[in-house]
This record gives sequence, C-alpha cells and structure tokens, in this order.
Amino acid sequence: MIGLLAWLLITREALADCTATLKAERAAWTAEIAKAEQLRSDAEKRFAVQQTTALTTFADRLANREPIILRSTDTVRTYAQTAAGRAACLPADRVRGIDALDAELFAGDPASASGGQEAVHGNAGAPAAGR
Repeated sequence: MIGLLAWLLITREALADCTATLKAERAAWTAEIAKAEQLRSDAEKRFAVQQTTALTTFADRLANREPIILRSTDTVRTYAQTAAGRAACLPADRVRGIDALDAELFAGDPASASGGQEAVHGNAGAPAAGR
C-alpha cells in the first residue's frame, strides 16, 4: 500500500510537471499565432493601400492618355474655341498642309520613285510586280 501511495505521489508530480510544460507551450504557441495573425493583417492592409494607390495612379495616367472623343457638332465648336481646342482641332487647310509637307519630304525619295507602289495590286489574283 505504501508503494502504491509513493507511486501515486510520483505520478502526480510528473503529471503536474507535464501539465505546466503543456500550459507554457500552449501560451507560447498562442502568442506566436497572435503575432502571425497581426503580421498577416498588417500585410493585407499594406497590400490594400498599395493596390488602391496603384489603381488610382493607373486611372490618372489612363485618363491623361485617353483621347477626347467629341460626338456632337456643338461640342466640337465649343471645344475648338478653347485654348486646348485651337491646337487639337486643326482646320482642313492645316491638314492639307501636312499632306503637302509629306509629299515634299518624300518627293526625292528613290524608293518611292522606283515603282514600289506597283508591287501591290488592287487585284489580289494579279502577280506581284518586280519578281
């Protein structure tokens, strides 16, 4: 009986020691899990801010690049009267002037004078010139 009582006391001490060890490990793991959750939450917040900033920047750049599409004659006339519209809405003679400048620039070009325009026919079945 004394042996069983001694064995019970030893077992009780071992059990108390194991319980204390498990509680300490559980507290450490709980703290680590809480720390990992906080890091994850902070990373998600940073990503959301970065994504919002990137989308805003992209939208701003896209809006700056997107051409102005004018749909009505009134809108065109009103826009043409502004300072930006004067530069963007060129009159027909200005466009013809650009075409004349292109013709003048390429008038002495030997590649255009060599008959390269004949290489492509309006008739798809016709043989290519110069072959």
